[in-house]
Amino acid sequence: MSEWVVLTIAMAAACAVVLTITVINHRRVGEHDDPSETPDVIEYMTMMIGVVYAIVLGLAIAGVWEARGAAEDSVRHEAQALHEVSARAEVYPVEARERIRDSVDAYVAHVVNTEWPHMVERGELTPEGTRLLEQVRRDVADYVPANDHEGQAYQPLVDQVAAADDARGARGQNAEATMPGVVWFGLVTGAAVTVGLIFTLQIRRTSRELLLAGLFSALIAFLLFLIWAFDAPFGRGPSAAPGPFTALFPHALG
Repeated sequence: MSEWVVLTIAMAAACAVVLTITVINHRRVGEHDDPSETPDVIEYMTMMIGVVYAIVLGLAIAGVWEARGAAEDSVRHEAQALHEVSARAEVYPVEARERIRDSVDAYVAHVVNTEWPHMVERGELTPEGTRLLEQVRRDVADYVPANDHEGQAYQPLVDQVAAADDARGARGQNAEATMPGVVWFGLVTGAAVTVGLIFTLQIRRTSRELLLAGLFSALIAFLLFLIWAFDAPFGRGPSAAPGPFTALFPHALG
């Protein structure tokens, strides 16, 4: 069953239960009931809806901010691991060292120049990037150390390639939007309800009330825009950039 169907059924059921109880209670009380003896629930309901929506907004902002931080970390870890591969290959003979470094540089150049725009546009990694990283892995793993000094550097090099591969996978996962459609439905609907409740409080045309209503609506719009901008860490707003790659491998991009 689709999540939208489940959501529709749950919301309809909740409304039906509340309305049914209200109608039954109204019929049970009868015409002699005096509503003035009970407190007005409009202001209470308005306050509770605002509080609940504020909590939802806060959780959404925290979620997309955390996702953006994870995206930045994955890029930094991937670039640092590849840099370690190039640096630690220094102990190998010239031919093996240059082959490994050329493979790393080719992968980095592809990530920055080709894969990054593709990832921003489509939210996925490229098969060519996967192939180039696999070439780095083969160049590192296929070399047979000739002495103990090279043997001590072999396993750390293999581990760094594995770390780069893991960070690349995390970067691919973070390339997609964080917030599912059902959450956006709740955020937009909640914003409409929260702003609409202003009119239930008999707002007047005084400059102070109009200013506060306008500022409140603008704040809700700004928070929704903030969530939308951070929702795609590599796509919109202050997105995570390939800065670690360009900083650690300037020669590969020159």
